[in-house]
Amino acid sequence: MTGPRVAVAGVHGHGASHVRNVARLAEAGRAELVGVADPRPTEGVRAFDSLEALLAATDVDVVIISTPIQTHLPLAELAMRAGADVLLEKPPTASLAEFEELSAVVAETGRACQVGFQAQASEATLKLADLMAAGQLGEIRGISAVGKWVRTAKYFQRARWAGKRRLDGVDVVDGAVTNPLAHATAAALLLDRSTGVDDLLSVETELYRANPIESDDTSTVRIVTARGTTILIAVTLCAGEHLEPAVIVHGSTGRAVLRYASDTLELHQDGCMTVQKRERADLLENLLDHRADPSVPLYVPLSATGGFTKVVEAVRLATPPREIPANLVRWEGEGLERRPIILDIETWLDRASNELALFSELGAPWTKNR
Repeated sequence: MTGPRVAVAGVHGHGASHVRNVARLAEAGRAELVGVADPRPTEGVRAFDSLEALLAATDVDVVIISTPIQTHLPLAELAMRAGADVLLEKPPTASLAEFEELSAVVAETGRACQVGFQAQASEATLKLADLMAAGQLGEIRGISAVGKWVRTAKYFQRARWAGKRRLDGVDVVDGAVTNPLAHATAAALLLDRSTGVDDLLSVETELYRANPIESDDTSTVRIVTARGTTILIAVTLCAGEHLEPAVIVHGSTGRAVLRYASDTLELHQDGCMTVQKRERADLLENLLDHRADPSVPLYVPLSATGGFTKVVEAVRLATPPREIPANLVRWEGEGLERRPIILDIETWLDRASNELALFSELGAPWTKNR
C-alpha cells in the first residue's frame, strides 16, 4: 500500500521541508511522492518545470503548493480543477478578491484546501483557545503578538518577489506581517475565534522598513474583532537577536504566553507560572485523514483564513512602508550577511504589546512627522 499520490510545487526553500515530509509518510505507506514542479532544476525525484506539466503527465491526489505568494491562486485552482486536494502555504492569497475567487473554486470543485498555518494544529494553541472560551483567564483585555526576528540581505535576495509589494504588475504583499511572521497574526485570530472575513471590524496598519525593500520589515497592526477584542501585532525583522515569537493573552485574572514555534504554553496566574509543552498535528497527515474520512475536520480550511486575509488586504491597501531614519539604525555584517538593527526596537515592541498601542501612539522616534 502506497497511499495517496502527492506532488509538491515549489521545492526550494521551505518547499524542501514538504518534500521531506512526504518522504517520511511514504516510508510509513501513507503517501507516494509522484513528482515535483519547479522551474529550477531538481535532483533525486521526478521533476517537471511547471505544475501544469506535472498534472498532465501523472495522476495526483494531493498537491502541496509552496511557491511565490502571487502564484498561489492560479496554481491552487489548477490543482483543484485537475481533481486534487491542496495543501497551500501561507498566506493563501495576496488580496481579499483573490481569496474570494479561490473560495469559489473550492465550493465549485468540492476539493479540500488546507492552508499551511502549522500553529493552528498545535495542541498548545487549541488548549489556550479552550481556556479563554471557558473564562479561565477572566475577561480578555486584549491579545498581542510579538515577533523579534533577524533577517539578513540574503533573505531578501533569495527570490525576485522577496521584499516586494508588487512584481510585474501583480500584487505580492510580502512583508513581516503577512509572510514570515504571519503565524503570529493567524494564531491570535484563532485564539479569539475570529478567523472569518466578517469577524474583523477594523484593521489599522503602521508599516516601516529599515531594509532597502518595498515591503515592511517593522510594523504594528491593530485589529478589532466583532467580539470586541483588540489584537495588537508588533513585529520586526531587524531585531538585535533572533527570538521565538510569542502570542500573549492579557486576561483580568491571568496572562498566557503562547510560543507557537515550540508549541509551548505559559500560564501566569495567582503569582505562579506553569509551562506546558504540547504536541502538534501534521497538516498533510490531517489532510490525508480528511480525504479518507470527510468527517475528520481540517485544522486550517481556507474558510478559516479569511480574517487573516483581511489583514493582508489592509497591508496591501496601506501607504507603502516609511523608511526608518538612518540615525535610528545600526548595520552589522557584510555582503549577504549585512543586516540592520533598529535602535531599542525590542523596548518599543514590548510597549506596543503591553499597551496594545501603535508605534505612533507610543511616540516611537521613527514615527515623527507622520
